[in-house]
Amino acid sequence: MSNFTRRQSLALMGAAASVPMLAGPAFANTKLKVGALRFTSHAASFVAFERGYFAQEGLDVEFEFFQAAQPMAVAIASGDAVFAVTAISGGLISLAEKGAAKVIGGALSEEPGIDGQLILASNAAHEAGLTDPSKLDGKSFGMTQPGSSFHYMGSKIAAAEGATMRFKPLQKVGAIIGALKSGQIDAWSIVPHIAKGLAGAGAVQIIGKAADYLPNYQVTTVFTSANNAANERAKSEAFLRAFARGAADFNAALVDKSQGDAAAMDMVNLVHKYVYADRPIEKAEKSIRNGAMRINAGAAINKTSVMDQLDWFKAGKMVKDNVTYETLVDGSYVETIM
Repeated sequence: MSNFTRRQSLALMGAAASVPMLAGPAFANTKLKVGALRFTSHAASFVAFERGYFAQEGLDVEFEFFQAAQPMAVAIASGDAVFAVTAISGGLISLAEKGAAKVIGGALSEEPGIDGQLILASNAAHEAGLTDPSKLDGKSFGMTQPGSSFHYMGSKIAAAEGATMRFKPLQKVGAIIGALKSGQIDAWSIVPHIAKGLAGAGAVQIIGKAADYLPNYQVTTVFTSANNAANERAKSEAFLRAFARGAADFNAALVDKSQGDAAAMDMVNLVHKYVYADRPIEKAEKSIRNGAMRINAGAAINKTSVMDQLDWFKAGKMVKDNVTYETLVDGSYVETIM
């Protein structure tokens, strides 16, 4: 494990291979915490846990849930979590540059033909004329923290439209939702299970798709401590094998819909244990199905997308210019998509 403390991690943040297959479990009941968000897009981990794939690898997984990406990177660097799945953030890149974190695989991706992250407008902004992304100039856009995936998406959308926007850091996804619903911010972009749910309830308006501006965007990645990636390879491979099996099940049931209605409903019920668990399944089902975006087969990672993100962070002076793809990603674990 990394010897970075949580305080040190926070300070730093401020300043055709595939996963190998082994014959049996790599470990005997290795306990580890896995960082996640309560999003449908994190379903691969939930499936791997519920269907015993982690257990078959000898991994005794416990989830630790977060409300934003950057605190998850801190948890990995400080040793509070062993693996995590979330978006690339400025904090994660900075910790990788300091030798505290490493991306070892890919997870959620935008894919043509599949509804992905949607661009939203508050009802007030929509009524005032924000009916499509070309009208974002002068508007406010919600994000958790500077250097978050929301900051990246909003900036790329704004640049494509020649718009200047005001970015408002609100720390947590729930706070952004509240600000958008009340008209305190004008716009946001978020995964479809949240976006469609809000729009369906009449709380916001959908005005565009992130994929129109970020095709094949590598939305989330699998990462761990740099020490774990370098010195605990068997454990990391075991985690990725189980994760990839969970992703394959999820994709088949809810993305490709190749296993029939019963399998799809089984998957909805499984995901419901973690996503919208406070709602009856009758009310949660539609939102969970709406969130079915592709999770990369075999935890493959899209290098082109990751490089675009790195270039954006460097251009904004949020990370050091000397950070390379290899600084952030250990490319030896999974297939690389170009």
